[in-house]
Amino acid sequence: MLALWSVSFVLLCIWRFSYAQYEHLGYLPGYQEPAQDLYTIPELPKDTPRIQLRLAGEKRKHNEGRVEVFYEGEWGTVCDDDFTIHAAQVVCRELGYFEAVSWSPSSKYGKGEGRIWFDNVRCTGNERSLAQCESNGIGVSDCKHTEDVGVVCSDKRIPGFKFVNTLTNNINSLNIQVEDVRIRPILSTYRKRIPVTEGYVEVKDGGKWKQICDDEWTQMNSRVICGMFGFPGDKRYNTRVYKMFARRRKQTYWDYSINCTGNEAHLSSCKLGHTLAIKANSTCEQGSPVVVSCVPGRAFAPAPMRCFSSSAKRSHSLPLPSQQPLVRLRGGAVVGEGRVEVLKNGEWGTICDDSWNLVAATVVCRELGFGSAKEALSGGQLGQGMGPVHMNEVKCSGFEKSVTECPFSMDKDSEGCSHEEDAGVRCNVPAMGFQQRLRLSGGRNPFEGRVEVLKERNGSLVWGTVCGEGWGIMEAMVVCRQLGLGFASHAFQETWNWPGAVNADSVVMSGVRCAGTEMSLSHCLHHGEYLSCPKGGGRFAAGVSCSETAPDLVLNPQVVEQTTYLEDRPMFMLQCAYEENCLGSTSSSTPANSYRRLLRFSSQIHNNGQSDFRPKASRESWVWHDCHRHYHSMEVFTHYDLLSNNGTKVAEGHKASFCLEDSECDEGIEKRYECANFGEQGITLGCWDTYRHDIDCQWVDITDVKPGDYIFQIVINPNYEVAETDYTNNIVKCRCRYDGHRIWMYNCHIGGSFSAETEDTFPGLINNQVTHR
Repeated sequence: MLALWSVSFVLLCIWRFSYAQYEHLGYLPGYQEPAQDLYTIPELPKDTPRIQLRLAGEKRKHNEGRVEVFYEGEWGTVCDDDFTIHAAQVVCRELGYFEAVSWSPSSKYGKGEGRIWFDNVRCTGNERSLAQCESNGIGVSDCKHTEDVGVVCSDKRIPGFKFVNTLTNNINSLNIQVEDVRIRPILSTYRKRIPVTEGYVEVKDGGKWKQICDDEWTQMNSRVICGMFGFPGDKRYNTRVYKMFARRRKQTYWDYSINCTGNEAHLSSCKLGHTLAIKANSTCEQGSPVVVSCVPGRAFAPAPMRCFSSSAKRSHSLPLPSQQPLVRLRGGAVVGEGRVEVLKNGEWGTICDDSWNLVAATVVCRELGFGSAKEALSGGQLGQGMGPVHMNEVKCSGFEKSVTECPFSMDKDSEGCSHEEDAGVRCNVPAMGFQQRLRLSGGRNPFEGRVEVLKERNGSLVWGTVCGEGWGIMEAMVVCRQLGLGFASHAFQETWNWPGAVNADSVVMSGVRCAGTEMSLSHCLHHGEYLSCPKGGGRFAAGVSCSETAPDLVLNPQVVEQTTYLEDRPMFMLQCAYEENCLGSTSSSTPANSYRRLLRFSSQIHNNGQSDFRPKASRESWVWHDCHRHYHSMEVFTHYDLLSNNGTKVAEGHKASFCLEDSECDEGIEKRYECANFGEQGITLGCWDTYRHDIDCQWVDITDVKPGDYIFQIVINPNYEVAETDYTNNIVKCRCRYDGHRIWMYNCHIGGSFSAETEDTFPGLINNQVTHR
């Protein structure tokens, strides 16, 4: 029997381990248990084949593609015979999408490889797995890969959905299931720290927590455990102390040993060893309980629970300021997720998703100071990047210190990679307990409400409000991130419609100013114990509404560079521009028959994010400008500045968004916004709006500028008026030479797209905040 049990097999689903490690921490009074997810993992009959699904193929978005099935260690496809929208519905919901939009026959997304696992699939639409639908039988098919079926799922995902490895281990009908895993702190020093980095590794089996015997425990096992809990590595610990502790108490050991290679993203992918011989007194024969000591990333250094500095600010970037990181994440809603960008030859670029997998994603996550990867994302799911695609067909062993060390290809096929195929990651991050110190109250749904924080007052923890004065989109971004609700869509300085909890009306936090990258509102600058909020809390408290997606505006630098020219325009033809403050300060004393010299150019603004860009103000509050005879949906949409080489502003301009519309779109995307007939304004995801060089205010007045070398700077969406996934790419900078008669524009690029060393030679803003907040 032991010989049978020594056969390697995979553990089933590890559920909800994020909060389990804090069960014995002894939180201060006032803490609440985390709310349960709305989504529950469906239970399948024992005779249902265990499969996994994915979407693959060519020229697709993340929510569409060829349906591929993993069964008996092999990926295969599904034939389009008898396939219907009901079957597509089952596929999409099994993958975590809310519903199916459509399906496509005849290998629209390219021909797959391997077995065709399902043929003549007939679903009612109510099945919990594609394996429950009627078919010829798994693996029974007379189809060819020219008949591979594809689906298009909705962008909306099922709330709380979590991917679960449903591949079970069966050895002579023996089904091993682990209910939960935790790191339980044993030493008093670690019980008071957040995050928990050291303690017993325990598994929940039969409703009871059990230790693991360390007889066959390896460093690779510790590496996997630490990665699961958001830590990039592990270290040695004081074994003598733990052996002394183990002798004092009777231990209850789990029956199995574990054998990990160190590459697994979580314990469910590790193999089980043989059952351990347990003595009658329930102790290891020659060992003690497994202990791990994990090394946190720099952003997650352990700290006592009470020691949150009132003005502490933490950065997401883990390298020291003097170091130039080679990898970064962009466009993610929470810490530890984003589009992967790598620095090569002094320029940031993306990674193509061909062959992108969890092993490569985990290398990225560990490199950045997080744990193993939860998901390896494809199809530009977290927004499309700009610039070059640096890597394709990345093949990592899993032990590289950087993804830039992994073998990759940039041959023939990779040249066809577009930013629609940008790879991304979602990493395991340590549970910091931030969500329990913040809540939204009074909203119509869980994604909106008055912001209420848990603060210590007179020795006890009480809920209270945040002063609405000065509250903006960046503060709202931090709140939504802290609660795991995605991006902020709106920030409210008054919450008349959201009464909230009556006993939480008092202001407990004021003067909040966030950079937007903080993991917790308590890390933002604020007044501390000495509050200042003239209007008080209640109806004047801060509020937010959150969204799982957001747009991302990016200016095309090549268009700016290619369309620049000078025009001398008579003052009498600039009266409307003068009224809208689009001319230099000396224009007020300029005679009507004299000229102003204008630096003209075109702007092509792309929306590369995850949702449409809409103006901050609703249509009812747009401002009518009688001179130009149009409405302004955003009074200031872009800023144009000419800077000296030391960063001093020598000329400026601005452009109101009188007409946000879809000028052109990527192939397959339809225009949704146009300004004609007082239409809806915005920029659809995958489209761009072009402000031509020949329209009013699309210039900088350089009449008073002397000849010389300058920096030209354009800022989109100044002062964060509309939420975006990434504000760092809202700036374009160019070198500019003016000889008094002609002008040359060159080296135009998006801010932050070059190495730090190169960017330092371009003075000016480093983000899109153009006024002091």
